[in-house]
Amino acid sequence: MTEKGIEFERVDYLKELLSAKELGQLLQRAGLKPQDAIRKGEAAYQEYVAGKDLSDEQLVRVMAEHPELIQRPLVVRGDKVVLARPVERLEKLGIG
Repeated sequence: MTEKGIEFERVDYLKELLSAKELGQLLQRAGLKPQDAIRKGEAAYQEYVAGKDLSDEQLVRVMAEHPELIQRPLVVRGDKVVLARPVERLEKLGIG
């Protein structure tokens, strides 16, 4: 986005933790279920998620407590949110 001259605010949610409520709202605005936005290759996934029958609410809490589990980047523009992986998904926000 920097290369295209698009201004944005970067939030590093590995440092600035999101609450479970905030994360849940972002995922909802993006039209994503927690399972759609979780990184399965992380050690925390094996420890806290794999093989467990977690509800969406429980999974969001685990993701908030262990932000390395959250797929990134989540890009917010106005009232829209997109998981910009792949980057072409930014077109949904009118960025591209």
